[in-house]
Amino acid sequence: MIRARPVRVDRPADLEPAFLRMGLPTPAREYLLEKLPALHVLLTGLGREQGRFLAGLFASSTAPGREESPSWVAGDQRSRPGTGLLSGRKEQFERVVAEAKARPELAELAQALSRVLEASAPPAELVLGGRTFAFGARTHVMGVVNVTPDSFSDGGRYFDAEAAVAHGMRLAAVGADVLDVGGESTRPGSPPVSADEELARILPVLQGLRARTDVPLSVDTTKAAVAREALKAGAVLVNDISGFHFDAELPRVVAEAGAACCLMHIQGTPETMQKEPHYEDVVDEVLAFLEEGVERAVAAGVRRERVLVDPGIGFGKTLGHNLFLLRRLGELRVLGLPLLVGTSRKSFLGRLAGGKPADERLAATLGSVASLAAAGDADFVRVHDVVEVRDALAVADAVRAALEGGTLYQSGKVRG
Repeated sequence: MIRARPVRVDRPADLEPAFLRMGLPTPAREYLLEKLPALHVLLTGLGREQGRFLAGLFASSTAPGREESPSWVAGDQRSRPGTGLLSGRKEQFERVVAEAKARPELAELAQALSRVLEASAPPAELVLGGRTFAFGARTHVMGVVNVTPDSFSDGGRYFDAEAAVAHGMRLAAVGADVLDVGGESTRPGSPPVSADEELARILPVLQGLRARTDVPLSVDTTKAAVAREALKAGAVLVNDISGFHFDAELPRVVAEAGAACCLMHIQGTPETMQKEPHYEDVVDEVLAFLEEGVERAVAAGVRRERVLVDPGIGFGKTLGHNLFLLRRLGELRVLGLPLLVGTSRKSFLGRLAGGKPADERLAATLGSVASLAAAGDADFVRVHDVVEVRDALAVADAVRAALEGGTLYQSGKVRG
């Protein structure tokens, strides 16, 4: 399979201040913001026909300076066949896509590059319950409500239904955009629980929260039987750590309810996932896993715009895998779907902070979510400490959107 992964993409928001400072009129700014962004795209899975086509782009260009097409650097064909780096301006990529679409044997390449071009735009709006979530301007917060006796993060502190409802209401009051209710621990090494036990834990909590708040509710489960009853009790999103890989009936349950879903990557199961996890290419394998889950969702009748994806930080990954995924989250944007990331209180943060236990990882958590927000790489973050995270996100999102560089950066000073 051909995969195109954006190694680096100029964001129009980063170019706009420079164009304002230059005094360019509105039509010129809009044109340049559409055409100038530069892309560096890693391609893998190329066949000989696609490789020859890309290698011939520069030689076949007729424009002065041969600037019609992006530049192409092929990978080592002995050790890494079918790989290469395509670099150029957006308008150059558009020419390549148009030419590739005209040739049936290059259709897969055209599709892969088109997804990269589309990845710079925010995902489509998502409706959960009575709320509409728009993406690109700020990072949304999913608050965690664990109803388990053995959670790694809170040690069963909210196992009692009344305590869990009260906790969820506190998270809603301080700004959680979604509440994620789970009744089965997925910490490394944790054994599964039955559907009946899981339902006994979460249904009173979902019902209690639904009666007291209009904040959208999510159910954290891998089981169709649990999801079916949870959706009846008021949940509007199914958060599945298996990415629709554990229970074949779960996609159909989501589709029949018209619910949304979040599909996460995991290697193995919670019991086995941290036993020497291994990848040849962690980003590529996470993408392939998530694509398969999305295909299962759509095949079952879930609308694609109702799907979120999650790279599964800490679920079958080493410290190095986690950090690399966080560094390269932008590559997952080729899926064109909202991205949820959960780093809150996880063990890799404890290791980076000198071995601190879960209840002492707040500062590390804030560092992780702020870096994601500043880069614009996450649409939702799943967290335990909603108050502190909202403050950190407010700062990071504001820095990312800042345009007040002085009077020469004000669009009103530029004539259109």
